This record gives sequence, structure tokens and C-alpha cells, in this order.
Amino acid sequence: MPLTPALVDDRRRRSAAGRLTDADIRRGGRFEIEERTIQGPPSASGLPLLICRPTAAPGPYPVIYHTHGGGMVAGSHRSTELAGELDRAQELGLAVVAVDYRLAPEHPDPDPVEDCYAGLAWLARNATDLGLDPNRIVLSGNSAGGALAAGLALLARDRRGPRLLGQLLQFPMLDDRCETFSHAQMEHVGLWDGASNRAGWTALLGERRGTEDVSCYAAPARAGDLFGLPPAFIEVGSVEALRDEGVAYADRIWRAGGQAELHVWSGAFHSFDEWVPKAVISRAAHRARVSWLHRILATAEGGDPR
Repeated sequence: MPLTPALVDDRRRRSAAGRLTDADIRRGGRFEIEERTIQGPPSASGLPLLICRPTAAPGPYPVIYHTHGGGMVAGSHRSTELAGELDRAQELGLAVVAVDYRLAPEHPDPDPVEDCYAGLAWLARNATDLGLDPNRIVLSGNSAGGALAAGLALLARDRRGPRLLGQLLQFPMLDDRCETFSHAQMEHVGLWDGASNRAGWTALLGERRGTEDVSCYAAPARAGDLFGLPPAFIEVGSVEALRDEGVAYADRIWRAGGQAELHVWSGAFHSFDEWVPKAVISRAAHRARVSWLHRILATAEGGDPR
């Protein structure tokens, strides 16, 4: 169902009911897991991280840094979409580190993105001790998590923070103004439609939503310059409110001289592969993500990206 302010508690209950257990994440011993609570931003008492390392081969492992979705108001570092990250990590021999950032509206912008950045900075500083490779970190997020991943790429660039290998943006929320054609076209279609998107952004930004008082780190489409970002994988469905802003973001990266791989999945709705994971198009989306990860990892290692 779509998101409204009255449904935030329901969304949180549904998300909590679907949290992955330790057994779900370990996958019969394919991953070892570790929970850490680190120092977050000054406004946070502590920031939980979930560290998942593969067991089939020795490290140091490349890392997927996972920022979960949930419309800015729900979800956790154990939400069901973590299963997709683990699928890709298992196939390619990667670790996954997932951050449990604070949620709006109780914790409005900039709390969520600053939490995520604090986790990323800690990861880069401590990667070697954790058996991870600080030079091969890929940001990855779905929906609201895609907004946060894109915001982290901008923050890391502007603060001269961790050097990132790439950003995997799945159906990302990028623009709080909600003015694209696809936003109006899919205003009331259920799931994550235009009305839901507006509700999520309003929870995060309050009365600032749609005004000039919004940071590009919260709404990455606001960035004046997309030069110097890590290579991006951007995907949207052709039948979702976020379609046009995803396409525009890829186009702006190209215009700035950057690398972006864009997929518009024909006939597909928002986050379709979570709902119908065995569909032909969902399997194609998984293969496309794995292929892109394989290629940027090969390039980082000086190998042949083909």
C-alpha cells in the first residue's frame, strides 16, 4: 500500500516482521556476522553496524556498504533487501556492511545521511583490521537507501573522505521537489507512488521540502555539479514515479564527464525484484548488478573489465 503519515507505524511493524535472522544472514556458514555499535554523529548515542564477511576464501574482501530503504521512515540494517546484497556478495566474494541509521520524522535531515557517513568513515578507517579492503568500497542502496548512497558519494567527494569504488543506486529517491512527469503520471498507483514519495520526503524535510533550503546531500538531484563522483549504476522501472529523476541523474553524470550505467526496466514498478524475485525481469536485474560490480572490481584490480 502507499505511504501516508498515518501509515508510518504500520510500515515499521511490517519491516520489523521481515527482519533477517542471524541464520538467514549466515546462509549455512557462507558468511560470518559481527555486530558493532560505533560512535556516530554528535547527536547520536551510538550507531549500529552489521558486518557480514564471506568464509569461502581469505580476505581482505571488497565491501558493499549497504544503506537500507523504507521511505526514510522505516527499515533497518536487517531489512529484507539485505538478502539481495548478500546474493551479490556471495556470488562475487564480497563482504557487506549495513548501517542502521536513525529514521524520520523523529530524526529529520541531516541525521540519516550523517549517520550513514559516520559509518562509512569508520569503515574506511578500520577496514584493514576487519579483514576488509578500504580501497574497494561500493555504496549500495534501494529507494531511500539509494538517496542516501548517492548523498554519501557527494559527501565523500566534498569532504575528501573515503575513496569509493562505485555507487549502486537501485530505484533511488533523488529529488524532493517531486515535479517530474513520471511523478505526476504515477501519482496514485499504489506501492511507492508519487503520493508516497512526497510523504517520505516530507517526513525527512518537513516544511523545507520543495524549497531552496534543501541540501544536495539529502536530495542528490539538487547537486549543482556531479563531477568527480565514483562510477554509478542507476536503475528504475518504467512504471514508477522515480523513473524520470533517475534517468536525469544519469544524464547529468554523463554531462559532467562521469561514468553511469543506466537501466530502465520496461513494464517494471518500484523495487519489483523484491516482490517478484523469480520473475524473468528480476533475474535479469540481478545479473546486471552482478555484471557491473564484477567490471568495476576488475578495473580496480587492474584486470580486464570484460
